[in-house]
Amino acid sequence: MNTLYGEVAAQIMTKGKQIKLLVCDVDGVFSDGRIYLGNDGEELKAFHTKDGFGIKALGNSGVEVAIITGRKSKIVAKRMQALNVKHIIQGQEDKLPALIALANQLDIALTDIAYVGDDIPDLPCILNVGLGIAVHDAHPLLIAKANYCTYTRGGFGAVREICDLIMLCQNTLDNATGASI
Repeated sequence: MNTLYGEVAAQIMTKGKQIKLLVCDVDGVFSDGRIYLGNDGEELKAFHTKDGFGIKALGNSGVEVAIITGRKSKIVAKRMQALNVKHIIQGQEDKLPALIALANQLDIALTDIAYVGDDIPDLPCILNVGLGIAVHDAHPLLIAKANYCTYTRGGFGAVREICDLIMLCQNTLDNATGASI
């Protein structure tokens, strides 16, 4: 099927219909993967407002959103809180146990979860969910193993693309509401 971003296989559209939870890594997915460190230890990251709108719209459409990231950052917590992301799991180098615990907590089957990542630590999650997604500039192994690879790079609207895709699959995209923050 041809979408706003490009060609998407019919099986991806079918998988997208059943998604109840979108789980994202942060560095390399919500950001371009670069971390800016100042002389006094301050950390800076850039987030795209298009991704912000996508997360808000997806949440408003009834799909839960969570993040699981290997690093701990106040910036990430603040950004996710601004986007009304309720499930913020930081400091998890081994992400699959955290994903399984979250799925159990929310009573959502792994087959009803989409997970998006960009590097090797995300691979176990990508392989164990219903819709495993790699961003366009992910590690080649993830791209080879994922069900879907975005047309957009991490930090430049890839999360928005995924949100739009899920809403398109669930026939909620035309009614998308949120704020570009």
